[in-house]
Amino acid sequence: MAVAKSFAISKHVVWEAWLAVKSNGGAPGVDGETIEAFESNLKSNLYRLWNRMSSGTYFPSAVQQVKIPKRDGGVRSLGIPTVRDRIAQTVVKKVLEPEVEPHFHPDSYGYRRGKSAVEAVGKARERCWRYDWVIDLDIRAFFDSLNHELLMRAVRRYTSSRWMLLYIERWLKAPVQTEDGDIEPRTLGTPQGGVISPLLANIFLHLALDTWLAENHPQVSFERYGDDVVVHCRTEAQAHSVLGTVTARLARCHLDVHPQKTKIVYCKDSNRRGMGAEGSFDFLGFTFQPRRARNRRGEYFVSFSPAISGKAAKAIRATMRRTWRVRRRTDKSLVDLARMFNPELRGWIQYYGNFRPSALYRIFQSLDRALVKWAMRKYKRFKDRPRRARTWLNHVRERDSKLLAHWHLLSRMHPAG
Repeated sequence: MAVAKSFAISKHVVWEAWLAVKSNGGAPGVDGETIEAFESNLKSNLYRLWNRMSSGTYFPSAVQQVKIPKRDGGVRSLGIPTVRDRIAQTVVKKVLEPEVEPHFHPDSYGYRRGKSAVEAVGKARERCWRYDWVIDLDIRAFFDSLNHELLMRAVRRYTSSRWMLLYIERWLKAPVQTEDGDIEPRTLGTPQGGVISPLLANIFLHLALDTWLAENHPQVSFERYGDDVVVHCRTEAQAHSVLGTVTARLARCHLDVHPQKTKIVYCKDSNRRGMGAEGSFDFLGFTFQPRRARNRRGEYFVSFSPAISGKAAKAIRATMRRTWRVRRRTDKSLVDLARMFNPELRGWIQYYGNFRPSALYRIFQSLDRALVKWAMRKYKRFKDRPRRARTWLNHVRERDSKLLAHWHLLSRMHPAG
């Protein structure tokens, strides 16, 4: 006779969770077990995980801490759960997400199916044309500062499932193993890198900010992608007032507004004559600022609009220079280089090319200059002859503008030659 389980968890959901984790890949956690090693004994490993989750005897391992440098010179801590814990978190996400998703605000764009960063940027652009002022809101160390008690209270608003609440609380309390190997307890936050963390963040901020803004400041609009928030206001006075009340609200939720990174911005364009201390802001890799534009009649005007940010452009150039090391790849043909680089090039173009694609021109020009130097090193006939190498590269581009993904974009903006 089969022993009744404490919790009714579908084996099929565990299987689907495994497929999702396998598809996403990722590094091993503190136990060193890779996805390939887990899969080598898949049936037994999945059954054991399901059995423990169903009986209430599943306890997560410590989270492996990995520190990565930030663009501003600081350090961001990522938490990498084990493969087993990632599967377990995905099980909870698959069951909980459909329950909370219908409640989320339409202007919450991060980590949601059918929503995207591009959509958030587009909506922000549209509203910058309608509203004169923006609050560029920065929540200090959001993922590291989440209060566990308040977070669990928020989750209970949307589910009474004992097993989901049990395991979410255990994940929040799971200790951290530092890069030095030390085990440290965690009393705040949810690790960036955890499968369940983005959903928990959305649940918390939906109640702490989204619904609160809609109820207390219905006259303003906003876009939120995770903890990146932009609020649109009619006047400077309104912006200062809203920022003050939002700061107080978040403080009651044990979150701090970053005083240096948060700012109020004036969206200046041809129709706006006023001035503001701040004239630009960054959102999801784009800088919003006054830019020269041309209307359908060919007349020039100033529009407050987005284009790839300086930080994002710098990161792309760093990837091409330090990771790709184009000029040194003389063992590869141009076709080989295209095959290696095109997936990343297409990703950049598909994202940053949505708004003012001409801003990508100078970035990709630097790639072509690297290709000229590659040709000079690879082919003797081009040694110390950059003009000939450039001419040859332009001829190749004219014959096959789709060989390298960025060539087609460049040819639309500026003919080869």
